[in-house]
Amino acid sequence: QQAEKEKRTMAMLLGSAGPLASAVARRSMISAPRACIRAPIHSLPHSPVSKIARAVETTLARSRHAKANARGLSSSSAPPNVDKGVAYWLLGTGGLVAGMVTIGGLTRLTKSGLSMTDWKVQGSLPPMTHDDWMVEFERYKLFPEWQQRKSMTLDEFKYIFYWEWGHRMFGRVVGVAFTGPLIYFAARGRITPQLRGRMALLFAMGGSQGLVGWWMVRSGLNEKDGGWVKEGQSREVRVSPYRLASHLCMAFSIYSLLLYTAFDVLYPKATQLSLASVPPKIAAKLPALRASAAGTAGGVFVTAMSGAFVAGNDAGCAFNTWPDMDGQFLPDAAVEGQLTPAWRNFFENTALVQFDHRMLAYSSIGAVATTYALARRGNVWAVLPMPTKVAMNGLVGMVTAQVALGI
Repeated sequence: QQAEKEKRTMAMLLGSAGPLASAVARRSMISAPRACIRAPIHSLPHSPVSKIARAVETTLARSRHAKANARGLSSSSAPPNVDKGVAYWLLGTGGLVAGMVTIGGLTRLTKSGLSMTDWKVQGSLPPMTHDDWMVEFERYKLFPEWQQRKSMTLDEFKYIFYWEWGHRMFGRVVGVAFTGPLIYFAARGRITPQLRGRMALLFAMGGSQGLVGWWMVRSGLNEKDGGWVKEGQSREVRVSPYRLASHLCMAFSIYSLLLYTAFDVLYPKATQLSLASVPPKIAAKLPALRASAAGTAGGVFVTAMSGAFVAGNDAGCAFNTWPDMDGQFLPDAAVEGQLTPAWRNFFENTALVQFDHRMLAYSSIGAVATTYALARRGNVWAVLPMPTKVAMNGLVGMVTAQVALGI
């Protein structure tokens, strides 16, 4: 009778608990310790029903504990929050800066840089009527460049004026594209403390770039300010190559900092490769790769700045053969410089300026090749994150294209 009573009680317990509890109870009966199964049934506390109830409670408790641990583990291993809006804004601004540099290069090639003889912070509209154009043209004639371009017509002046005006106005567009979203993101609390310093630096650099540009232009407008007439050559008024290089250096610095900050936002440190997760033999090779990458970046930067001196001295038009320079590895004119002090020859001697740029370009190629070789050696390539691999392959492709363009 007691056994029949316990069976009925067990059936009622399982039936009322539902299918899920029934399955858990049956599982607990199968996995219960042998000591529990072998224990004699002397009283109700040790009856099969009470054992099943305790097993159900234990199983449910373990299940709740496991779920809690799983939630904690998933929250701790969850990917960091990436603010793609901020990252894309910085990348977009970097693209605008690249466009600005391109327009500046075209302004230089069309010899339009000295067509606007004043500078206003807020900018201004171009002349709208014929009389306005004549006033602007007459003002241009008061400055040194007119002395070597006296055959210029009004239409030709309009052409160079629009290039310089477009370059300046595009710079203001870049400023608005950076400052407007910066205010918005700051108001929404999306500029993290780690980014505030960089944002302030970028804002200051962008604001000062306009002043640097005007400082550069002034060197060509006023002979007392630089003027810039090369010694020993025909009287060619141009901007100072030193100031031109400063202007380009600032642009490259802004561009680099924008990209560096954008990639920091897109790929936080939590997602970056940790040396602790890499086998010791491979981890020992990574510092050399990092140092080589940093050195390559510096070398490419210096090469680009030497290109500004090539442009500033019109050195690119002087020697148009490769790999030699008009039949010589080092032209005679490069070692016969008469400028004093002697260091000026590295920045103003046409032959030496182009020779330096070529040698720096070869050094940059070697640096890129070394960095890529360090990335591909051993098992290093296998542990590198995919974005790093893409960047490495892209670096090789871009330096190849750049060499072809230079030649």
